[in-house]
Amino acid sequence: MSSTMSSTMSSAMPSTMKAWQYSKIHNTLEESLAINTSIPIPPLSSLSKNELLIEVIAAAINPVDYKLPESSIRQLVFGCFDTPKKYGACGQYLVAQSSECSVLPEGVSLDQAASIGTAGLTAYRSLLPQHVNAGSHVFINGGSGGVGTFSIQFAKAMGAKVTTTCSSANMELCKSLGADEVIDYKTSDIIATLKAKGQVFEAVIDNVGDSSALFNQCEAFLKPGGVFVQVAAQVTVVGMGGMVRKMFQPRILGGVGRKFHFVAVKSRAEDLEQVGKWMSEGKVKAVIGETFEFEDVPKAFEHLRTGHTKGKIVVHVSEN
Repeated sequence: MSSTMSSTMSSAMPSTMKAWQYSKIHNTLEESLAINTSIPIPPLSSLSKNELLIEVIAAAINPVDYKLPESSIRQLVFGCFDTPKKYGACGQYLVAQSSECSVLPEGVSLDQAASIGTAGLTAYRSLLPQHVNAGSHVFINGGSGGVGTFSIQFAKAMGAKVTTTCSSANMELCKSLGADEVIDYKTSDIIATLKAKGQVFEAVIDNVGDSSALFNQCEAFLKPGGVFVQVAAQVTVVGMGGMVRKMFQPRILGGVGRKFHFVAVKSRAEDLEQVGKWMSEGKVKAVIGETFEFEDVPKAFEHLRTGHTKGKIVVHVSEN
């Protein structure tokens, strides 16, 4: 039957087809498109075992279809990579997927854009609109770290009220980023403080993850229907086992009656675009602790290892 269909299709199918194409962008994609009426159709004999030749009846278009072609050579972009690159980010050139990058918006500095990376995307994914929106009250455990400083600002940009934790040394930093209430974890019992508020939070974002106590007792302060989002976790057998229990253990067997979500970050151009937009509007800024020149990369890692830096460490690799 397959061979009969193939021979029938082959005899009935034209040798060429029409398609809209562009070879060079002149101002916009739509101004550059031209219809090509003589494109050769791949012969069935050229297809591999798992390939299909499909006659297109309808096709949907997406924003990336015009945004990517309209990007120009040497246009400034920023991004975050899902897998390590062959020569690393501290090299003068690298190859990236278009889905891992977004065009740098007007008014955003290079150092600011470079600081978004994994921390910024992790914070954004933890605060997606299905978790947080205008009027939500969010508790962010750990507000002064790389993810936390973004989390506070993103939540405020979404119109939420923010309660967070940090040490006394970083309280002013968290307040300057927009936190409505800051709890000093060194002098206060965090869980007791939250319980005293009652079920007021729509979302709990745990950027610390060194204990299961916060999740185990969150029913006292997280609203029914609210979500507990785990960002940090212990990468051990015990830690991973605890994660699985949080996700799947039913309440009747000692589980917690609140939704649990673990953040797994994947680079998405639309996420980068949203963060870049907030930065260009002045709603979000990266907290940069130190900058180093290309020749001083070992010193940058030495400084990072101390654990005493406040904010991101940025390396200037090339001159723009």
